[in-house]
Parts: sequence; C-alpha cells; structure tokens
Amino acid sequence: MTIASISNFRKTLHQFPELSNQETATAQRVLDQFAHFPPDEIHQNLGGTGIAFIYNGKIPGPTSLLRCELDAVPVQEANTFGHRSVHDGISHKCGHDGHMAIITAVGKKLAQNRPHKGRVILLFQPAEETGAGALAVIEDKIFKLIQADFAFALHNIPGHPLGEVFVKPGSFNCASRGMSIKLYGKTSHAAHPDNGLSPALAMSKIIQLLPKIPEQIDEFSLVTVVAATLGTLDTAGNAAFGTSPGEASIMATLRTTTNTSMDSMMKYACEIATQCATEFGLSVKFEWSDIFHACSNTQTGYEHVAAACQELNLACTTLTEAYRWSEDFGKLLDTSKEGAMFTLGAGLDSPQLHNPDYDFPDSLITVGRDIFLQIIRGINGIK
Repeated sequence: MTIASISNFRKTLHQFPELSNQETATAQRVLDQFAHFPPDEIHQNLGGTGIAFIYNGKIPGPTSLLRCELDAVPVQEANTFGHRSVHDGISHKCGHDGHMAIITAVGKKLAQNRPHKGRVILLFQPAEETGAGALAVIEDKIFKLIQADFAFALHNIPGHPLGEVFVKPGSFNCASRGMSIKLYGKTSHAAHPDNGLSPALAMSKIIQLLPKIPEQIDEFSLVTVVAATLGTLDTAGNAAFGTSPGEASIMATLRTTTNTSMDSMMKYACEIATQCATEFGLSVKFEWSDIFHACSNTQTGYEHVAAACQELNLACTTLTEAYRWSEDFGKLLDTSKEGAMFTLGAGLDSPQLHNPDYDFPDSLITVGRDIFLQIIRGINGIK
C-alpha cells in the first residue's frame, strides 16, 4: 500500500464522516485497511467503536500507544471537491480523517518492521469531539490489556507553517466543560407578576458575575456564557407574552489550564449561582457536559517528540503557553507513565478547524508518520 493509496483512504474517510459514538462504518473501513498489514492482536469495540491494533516486539520492553480519532463534527461542508462529505451537516472539519491516515501509515511500516522490544499499540478512539471517548476507552474492561507506558498523539493546526511541530512540557491543552444552570421559580399572569417568582433578575446577575471568576484564579482561565433562555416558548417558537416566566437557563463554558483550577472554577460558579438563586427565592440545579480534562505532557514525553524532530530535521517550536482548546487525549495520557501531545502545522493559509471549507493537507501524512516512527524507534527500536 503506497502513500497515494493511504491518501485515497483519507479521502474516503472524509467523504463518509460519522459523529461521535456513531463511527461504525468508519471503524469497519479502518479494519479493512489493516487487513493489508495485519498486526499481532486486534481489540475491537473499545469504548464503543474503538479499535486497538498491536504490533509485538521480539523481546520484553515498554508499551507505546499512538492515538487517533474516529469521529467527525456536526458542520456542513462548503467544499466542492470530489471527496466532499456525502452526509449533510457532518464533516471531518477537525482533520481526524488525516490523523487516521497518519496512524494507518504507521501501521503499514510496523507490519514490515516489528518493534525490537515491547509493543506498539495503534488506537483509533471514538467520540473525541464530545470529550467522552477517552474515558469510555479507559473504563472498558479491555483497556487493562492495552495500558501503555508511553502515549502520544498529534493534532493538525491551521495558521502555522506546513509541517512545523509545536510542543511543550507540562500543560498543553486546557481543561474545559459545559455548565448548565437551571433556575426555578413560579409562573404567573404577566398582568400580575407579583403573584409569581420570575428568575429574570437572578439570571441577569449570574450572567454578569460568571465572567469575573477568572479574577480569582492564579493561572489562565476563562468563562464564556454561550446561551441563556428565560421562560418557555410555544410550539411555534413564540414567546408567551401573557406569562411571567418561572424558569431560566444559563449555559457557559469553563476553561482552565489545569484540572486543579477547573475544580476551583466549578466551585466558584456553583457558589455564585446558588447565592443568586437564594437571594431571589429560587431553586437551582446544575448539569455538566462536554467534559475535557487538561492535557499535561511529561518532560520525557516532550523530549521524545523534540528529539524525533531533530533527527528528522523538522522545525520544532517549544511553546510557552498551553493551547486554549481542549482535547480528551489528556485522560489517556494520565493513565500512562510518560507521553505527550503535539501539533503539526497545517499551513498558514489553511482554513481554521471546524470551518466549513477546511480540508486536511495530505502532505502531512508522511510527516506525521515519520515523527511517530522516530518516537517508536527511540523507545521500542525499529529499523
């Protein structure tokens, strides 16, 4: 199988994207590809649709895990090329099709040259976009069979020079989670709001106070209010002008550099909402979604990435700050002794991730493959 054929495979994945926890056909396509370069072990249905391919070495040694993502995002594609998505409202606008192609290319090489010692696991993980996939894999009973000593992953990053690597030790991606605050009062006729209990003022106060929480956090943190609703709409989506509302919802995204700071931010946010609800005689309920843990690279993991780039004569920049966006690889990284995530420049003129006109640059397939292989060479030994 040539790089051209793996590029075609990437385009097929792009053409038939699937959302988180629905990646059945994508997983089957991956299995079909690996029939060309069979591993020593295959574990299917990890955390849902996940697959782990294992290539064993000749002698005992460390276990290295390389992860890519199976899922796409709910974005309508604007591109008109031949491999555009055939599914309305679903597309690979994060480049997970390219990440899968890179790991597939690594599998092709490992089939030809097994690691000298230990083993290498290629993990195709479901549901990264929701933040639930890594945790589902970890909680799967099969995971204990593939737990790694070293774990690595990459993500392409538009707006940066094509093929340049970006990495750092310590915090690499922020922790984030969606917070929903539900306020409950009592409806009444709009002509007699005094007979009810409207959450309007409490909602307004909470919206003003939430973005101020980062002032109490010593490191980078951010609260973004993303939606707020007051009262209920009728079946046609119209406001009930004759009713003083009795319910309200505020939705916000919390973002911090570390998991410890996330715990503090959650505490502050709940305290603010509870105090405002009490002040106005309301009850309150909290819900959490899209939970991403911070991704923290180990020093040794960082050094393996940097050394691989040096050996391959690739430009490699050591970042000074963590990326604000989140990645659920952090959860997997926490289960290994060492490891790191890094980014790979997708080009200065590339559309941004999740943009409707984004497409993964195929020239990165060999770059990503070679970096991963060089990392494995340093840990497990391959020709």
